Amino acid sequence: MSRTFKAKVVTANALLKGDVIYLCADDSWSREHAQAELIQDEAHAQIRLLFGAAQGDVVGAMLADARPGANGPEPVHFREAFRAKGPSNYSHGKQEAGTNV
Repeated sequence: MSRTFKAKVVTANALLKGDVIYLCADDSWSREHAQAELIQDEAHAQIRLLFGAAQGDVVGAMLADARPGANGPEPVHFREAFRAKGPSNYSHGKQEAGTNV
């Protein structure tokens, strides 16, 4: 029995700053999970992963499970939700503003 494909986003880390980033439909990268391209097709997901991994300013590109949300894709697993919030050190990064806490 074949498995059902779950929607994905392409995620990586920005090479210079180390921030978690997400591949958008327009081939740009965003630091906001909700702006990521939600990929519903397995073949397309592999193509987008290859594209993302080939970019010179990113490291560790991978596919992460996601689901449609009211404001864009939302993480499915705790690990991705934690990564989307930014560094766990409140004195810098996304959590400094307190909007992702």
